[in-house]
Amino acid sequence: MTKTSRTLPQTLRHYLVNPPALVYLGIVLGVCLWVAADAFFASSSGDASLVGVWAMLATAPTSLMVPFEGPIALIGIPIGAVVQSFALGAMYRYVTERRALGTANGVSRA
Repeated sequence: MTKTSRTLPQTLRHYLVNPPALVYLGIVLGVCLWVAADAFFASSSGDASLVGVWAMLATAPTSLMVPFEGPIALIGIPIGAVVQSFALGAMYRYVTERRALGTANGVSRA
């Protein structure tokens, strides 16, 4: 079995464009839109809300490792989302390619 070398964009697409990674990114996007909508509507009422914590929790623990404070710490949310969806995609590709390789060789793992 020969290994094919991929460029960085090809590798990212390989691991980020699959069902688990896209569903996770969709969930994070939905949570971030909810947080933005709540922040917009709560700012007019003057009521403080802790809904912004959900965006950090949706991408934890990776987003919590960003060593910044204040508003710049929000960069941890997209970084955490991409890193974790990459990990989900890598696990998905590993399982599906391993299963495909086993059935191609005539080996049944049932």
